[in-house]
Formats: sequence, C-alpha cells, structure tokens
Amino acid sequence: MIARRALAAFAAFLPLAAFPARDFVDDAGRKVSLPDKVTRVYAAGPPASVLVFALAPDTLIGWTRGFRDNEKPWVPDKYANLPELGRLTGRGGSANVEVVLKEKPDLIVDIGSTAATFSSLADRVQQQTGIPYVLLDGRLETTPQQIEKLAKVLGVEARGKELADYSRTLIDGLKAKIALVPADKRPEVYYARGPQGLVTGLAGSINVEMIEFLGAKNVAGGQKGGLAQVGFEQVVLWDPPVIVTNDPNFFRESARMPVWQGVTAVRNKHVYLSPNLPFGWFDYPPGANRLIGLLWLSEILYPESFRHDYPKEIARFYRLFYHREPTAAQIAALLAEPGVAPRASR
Repeated sequence: MIARRALAAFAAFLPLAAFPARDFVDDAGRKVSLPDKVTRVYAAGPPASVLVFALAPDTLIGWTRGFRDNEKPWVPDKYANLPELGRLTGRGGSANVEVVLKEKPDLIVDIGSTAATFSSLADRVQQQTGIPYVLLDGRLETTPQQIEKLAKVLGVEARGKELADYSRTLIDGLKAKIALVPADKRPEVYYARGPQGLVTGLAGSINVEMIEFLGAKNVAGGQKGGLAQVGFEQVVLWDPPVIVTNDPNFFRESARMPVWQGVTAVRNKHVYLSPNLPFGWFDYPPGANRLIGLLWLSEILYPESFRHDYPKEIARFYRLFYHREPTAAQIAALLAEPGVAPRASR
C-alpha cells in the first residue's frame, strides 16, 4: 500500500512531457495536439458524423440531427438512438460551445471546407473549450485520404485501411471508365434541391461534386459558388436533359405541374430521386455516404456504359460503412421508390 501511494505521488509530479500527446497536422495546416486515446468524439457537421460513425462508431457521442423513425432500421439500434446534438458548422448551425462542453468530448472533428472561415472557427472553438479540433478536406475525390487520416486520429488504422481500399477502388474504377466516354456523350444535369426544385449548386459547390466528378456538365456551373436560388425561367433556358433531386415533394410535383413539362428532363421522365436512407446518396450530407451514390448516378448518366448489381453493392457498402447489412426486402423497397431506378434498370 505504501509503495503504491509513493508511486502515485511520484507520477503526479512527473512533467507532462512524460505523457506526450500525439501531434497531427490537419488539412487546414493546423497543428493539433491529440489525446493518446480518443474515446468521445463530437462531430461538428453531418459529413463528420457519417465518417466517425463508419470508422469508430462507439466514439461518436451524438448526431448533428437525430435519426427519424424510417432511418433507424438501417443502422444498429445503439447508434440509431444516439442523441441529437446539433451542428457547429455550415448552414443551420444549432450548437454552441456550451453544448460541446456539456458533452465532454476529447476530440472535435469537422469534414468539409478548409477555407479560412472554417479554420478560424476551429481555432476559436479549440481555444474556448480546450478540446482539440481537427478539420479535414471534405472533397469527394479525397474520400480515401479522409478515411486514412481520420482513422489515424481515432487510432483505428486497420479499419481505416479496409474502408479506404474500398473507396479508392470504387473511385479509381469509375474514373478510368468515365475517361473513355466521349465529350458528346456526357449529359447536362440540373440538381433540383428543395420542394420547388429551385435551389441548386453552382460551380465548385460541394453539393454537386458528383455531377462534375462523373464528367457531366452542371448546367448551373457558369458561376462559381455554393448553393443558390434560381428562377424557373432560368431552368427552362438551361433545359437540362437530366434532373437529379433529393426532395420527394419536388419529384412528385414536377411530374404533375404542366409548367415543368416544358423542361426536357421532366417531359422525358428523366428526373431521378436520390435514395436517402439512412443518409442521402447524392447530397445531404455531402460526405462519404455519396460513394454508393456514385454507382447510382453513373448508371443514370451513362446507361449504355454502366450496369451495377445494386442489391450486392448496397449490401456491401451498408455493411462496411453503416455496420448493418440491409435485408433483401429493405433493399428491394429502397430501389422500388418512384424515381430511384436508373433508366437501364427500369
């Protein structure tokens, strides 16, 4: 007993350098001192929630938005029932420093833009809370690197290699095949967001990366920016042959409203509704969840070049990233939703 007390007293006076934290340089060039072991992670935004959950689900202390009843069956119960904590970054940020401190995380993670605005926010929150804050580049093409870096931060390198290898193989395979598609075979696409379908992503927007990644032309890409409100007259002038939406209300109403029949995509029934269980395949959030969406969109854009075994691909991706392989009935119901199936599969 005396020996143990002496050892404890000695340890209390050791310099902190004897128990060094790990240093990590994030994608904003910020040097962050990490705890030796990460056990509680606060995800600053939805893309971070998805990737922390995929890599180390037991470290995630809550979601930026709680799961709805129709989303819960797609992931194990203990993760589906994690609390809603709000988000620190992006549109609709609803959390603040007090919320973060109350949850007592040992790490904050954000994945998305590394621009000065977000880097400054990371520095400010880290200074105010004393909690290390890691910011990673969230571009679609960097997904394998995001996975590897976050896996290192979380201390789950073996798990990270498995998911990064999957991501890299998928991305490289699509790139190689898209490179063979002639320029005149690459369609123009409009992304219709919101119930009216009149919010879209401009050139460089993270919300339309999938269109540009797959070599198609974003009709709203003439101006650089993020999400933007556009007029219906502008959509008519663009007259896209393909429309992709994440809003079931717009999908239904566009087919019913005579005014939309003047748009080629609507008239030819080439309006596609992105699946969104438990996360969107195209957007919402613009995170690693889009990997399965790349397979879906590639077949929509290039029906003569791509055919995918959707039940097999969905089962594999969901098992790897969401820790639960969906049943055949779940997959069939997902693909049976109006507007989901690509032309080649209809």
